[in-house]
Amino acid sequence: MPNGGDISFFFKPESVAVVGASPEPGKISNIILGNLIGAGFGKRIIPVNPGQASIMGLECLPSLEESREVVDLAVFAIPAASVPAALRRAEGKVRGAIIVSGGFGEAGERGKALEKEVLEIARKSGVRVIGPNCLGIYDAVSKVDTFFIPTDRAGRPGKGGLSILSQSGSFAAVAMDELAAEGIGAAKIVSYGNAVDVNESDCLEFLASDPETKAVVLYMESVADGRRFVEAASRCAAEKPVMAVKVGKFGAGAAAARSHTGAIAGRYEIYRAAFKKAGVTELNGYEEFQAACKAFGLQGRASGRRVMIITDGGGMGVGIADACHALGLDAAPLPRELERELKAVFPPYFSISNPLTLTGSRRTSPLPSRSRKTMASHYDIAIVAALWGRRLRTLSWYARAEAGVFREAHHNLLAGGRVFEVAPEALRAGPSGIHDARGRGARWPSSEGDDRRPMAERPR
Repeated sequence: MPNGGDISFFFKPESVAVVGASPEPGKISNIILGNLIGAGFGKRIIPVNPGQASIMGLECLPSLEESREVVDLAVFAIPAASVPAALRRAEGKVRGAIIVSGGFGEAGERGKALEKEVLEIARKSGVRVIGPNCLGIYDAVSKVDTFFIPTDRAGRPGKGGLSILSQSGSFAAVAMDELAAEGIGAAKIVSYGNAVDVNESDCLEFLASDPETKAVVLYMESVADGRRFVEAASRCAAEKPVMAVKVGKFGAGAAAARSHTGAIAGRYEIYRAAFKKAGVTELNGYEEFQAACKAFGLQGRASGRRVMIITDGGGMGVGIADACHALGLDAAPLPRELERELKAVFPPYFSISNPLTLTGSRRTSPLPSRSRKTMASHYDIAIVAALWGRRLRTLSWYARAEAGVFREAHHNLLAGGRVFEVAPEALRAGPSGIHDARGRGARWPSSEGDDRRPMAERPR
């Protein structure tokens, strides 16, 4: 780490400057300025442009040198070749810089030389740098939004407990848009790009003690300092769940990573060992990343390992029970009290056990209030597997109903039981389709109800 120390000012700045601010709609700097204003960032916003008196009603500074105060965060949205000189002129006037410009280490030898120059300036001046070649920060709490993608192209999620760290800007933007569409909240989303200075280890150290972050998901192409990453990830994982998607594992992917962020991917086996040592759960691809975001963004961490399995297909229930056992979960038999209650109200062809098999004929909420509370008092996790029909209406509705039961029984869902709605495609994957006790791989009831169309095909 070139400079070390606190990076909290990136997320809770008292002032944000946009260097290269333009009044022209569609320009990257104009979008960033508009997003800061539109997000409701309540602190000082400073457009920096020597050729303009004001932009969007905000008074412009000709340069950061003219600022009477130290600016917490400056977003540099200017051509790569102009960045080193602009950063050098800002010495003593800026605490942190986000360089969204591309054309650095990912763009060949000339770009690598510019990136090296930026690093030297950062080391000398003490300015912390996120980027270059990144989107920067979206903070749902402080309303910092440096992503240069208009909100009509990529939605912004509301406040939640999930934080995402991504070397890839496009990955961060797609994830952000899908979280917003699914009604899943976020705490912080950081696109750190080429990571000339601030990297995933810095961010993990910060998020470990961030009270707004309840879980962390990383998208990684490379790590510059493996030992430091393991230390930072271990500290963070000791406080909250940490998960990672590692790309660029093999030949073609590693080559793509080099052209994307200038990353040197390294041997995949080393990353796997590092994840295991640090207590990081590895996610295999974007689908598992989505599942993890839904699990932690909507429900949080289960308080124990006792699992109740509810399904309308007996064979699938047995498969889920096997997968749970392989993952160290406890699909314990029904308590006798609950078994007696259910047998008294259910038809004889229902299988009253754990798994609880309702068969394909179930059409209404099956559990009386007393039985629901008994179930919730004995189990930490309910896995609801809907197997019949393309839209899975019966148990999709049931999963949402039983989520309410667990809320009632535990008063606060984040401190009590979890209801997982597992899609058939997850079950066909075997144990990897369900994953660990924290619900990774589960499919969740969403604000769209039973709409199972791909996100791109759903109405906005």
